[in-house]
This record gives sequence, structure tokens and C-alpha cells, in this order.
Amino acid sequence: MKKEFLCGLLAAAVLSVPVQGARTVPVQVDGTPLSPPSYLERGVTYTPLRQLLETMGGWEVSWDAQAGNAVAVSDSARLTADPSANRITVNGTAYSGHVTVRNGRTYVPLRLVSEALGGSADWDPWMSGAAVTSPDAGYPAADLYWLSRIIYAESGGEPMEGQIAVGNVVLNRVASPEFPNTIPSVIFDRKHAVQFEPVSNGMVYQTPSAKSVEAAKRVLSGERVLENALYFYAPALSPGTWIHTNRPYDRTIGCHRFYL
Repeated sequence: MKKEFLCGLLAAAVLSVPVQGARTVPVQVDGTPLSPPSYLERGVTYTPLRQLLETMGGWEVSWDAQAGNAVAVSDSARLTADPSANRITVNGTAYSGHVTVRNGRTYVPLRLVSEALGGSADWDPWMSGAAVTSPDAGYPAADLYWLSRIIYAESGGEPMEGQIAVGNVVLNRVASPEFPNTIPSVIFDRKHAVQFEPVSNGMVYQTPSAKSVEAAKRVLSGERVLENALYFYAPALSPGTWIHTNRPYDRTIGCHRFYL
């Protein structure tokens, strides 16, 4: 969005701040959380290689017992991770990075591998973990992750039109000077109190349905049912006093009334 360079510097700083010991942290790839968990140690996030690459899609990962390293192959790339040499090699280019085997899983530095493959890894303060955008992804991972969750929390029971409308409101706020300029910061905006009830009640952290993920992707691809609406509420759940008193009415879709 508008402050991508600054956000990139902040994310890099968070991922490189030294810490004492190790702690587990969540990691998601293109909106899909990884399991088992990754861990943060001395400012570096380490993640299971197989889970990372298989979630990206198009990779086959195996262990070469004779060479003592992990091998991953896709249509266009070959990667090896060597614990004995602390070396990761991608298409013949070697990178120095700590490689370790824990409980039968090969862990690699998340940012190093993601960027070596042409993707990115950014710290997500609202998730307290890392968001990985794969090389062929159509959308930033954090945008898809949080947009699909707020759509599900606010309108998971609505038809597709209603879910897209909620997503449109979020992106309209991103584009408006009245609100923050990224999708996650709009969702978690507290400048004039919490803006979305699911942030208060924790519903925003629920796993979204496939339909809500589809709605988020369609919104991120530019699909619109609303052009300028910035507010909405469900009359069955809220009086919406401030909204209908202060903002022009646009239309009703499903159980939500939308306002400019």
C-alpha cells in the first residue's frame, strides 16, 4: 500500500531483533497457517521445510539419507538444506543459514528460504507471527489472511454478494484518507474505538470458510458490489445510531445496511 517501504523496514527489524532463547510463533503462507508451529530464536524465524514448500504448492520434499540433507524439487527449482554445513542451496546458489533437524523435521530460516525462492516473509504484528507470500501468489499473504477473516466474522452467513460488500468496505477504507492505509491496520483500527466488533469479541481470529476466502480473493482482484461505502451495520444486532445519523445511506445487502 502507501507505506510499503517503511513497513518493509519495520518488518525486517522485528524479524532481526535478538531474543533470549526460542519460542513458538505462528506462520501462514498465502493465508494458510502452517502446522506444526515454527519457532523464533535469536531474532530468526525457523519453519519446517516440508510444510513451508508443500503449502506453497508444487514441491516434492524428501530426505537424502546418504548425503544427510533435505532435498526439495519443483518444476523450476531444486533446493537442498544441509544441517551439517548449515547451508541452503537453491538452483546452485548457496546461502549460509542455520539448518536443524527436530523431531524428524528439517527446520530452515523462513525469510532466507522465502526470499531465495522469489517470495517474501514479513512480520505480522496482529498475528504475532510471520506472513509468507509465495512467488506465484496473487495477493500479499497478510491481506488475504485478515480480509478473509473479517469477511467471515462479519458476514460468513451471507450470500457471496454480501461477503464481497463487506470486503469492499475494508478496501474503501484503505483508499480513504480518513482511515489507515493497509488492510490489517484498517481491521484493527482503534483511533475512534474498535471499528469492527469481531476484533473485540475475538471472532476475527476464527478460521474462515472456503466461501469467505473466495470472497476475499475476489475483492483483492478488484470485484465490487459497492463503490464508495465506508460503513455498515446489521439492524438485527445493532442500532447503528451514529452511522445512520451521520452518514448517507447507500443500500441494503442481506442483513447489512451500508453507508457512505
